[in-house]
Amino acid sequence: MSLPANTAFIALVAADNGLHTEEYRKWAMSQLHYAYGDTGSGYIVGFGVNPPVKPHHRASSCPMLPAPCGWDAQLNKGPNPHTLYGAMVGGPGQGDDYTDSRMDYVKNEVACDYNAGMHASTAALEHLALTHELPATYKDICP
Repeated sequence: MSLPANTAFIALVAADNGLHTEEYRKWAMSQLHYAYGDTGSGYIVGFGVNPPVKPHHRASSCPMLPAPCGWDAQLNKGPNPHTLYGAMVGGPGQGDDYTDSRMDYVKNEVACDYNAGMHASTAALEHLALTHELPATYKDICP
């Protein structure tokens, strides 16, 4: 999800500069709606529809203190003991396949570069909503 989220932010900046304003804003919205779970599974931890519960993140995977944290924490079958609310995981593969497994660091890693574009795009869309410039729908572009 990092590339679509980052590209959504670039599209929103381009739209603010008069390039295909309506089309780019709708497209950016569609990318964030996908990340937040409009298709049945979201990629934002602790938010939306069917969010990931096993992100590849050491602090989230470690047991409660004072228990030690080691590689065994990565092998835990259940959800992570700590929820990283608002963190976006890597997301699905090219075939839209996704398994919520902390052992799959490509699809489940939480990293700054994955999250920067998503948070920037979310903030930009919130600004558009507050200034009444948010497109009414994106369904005509991404049905």
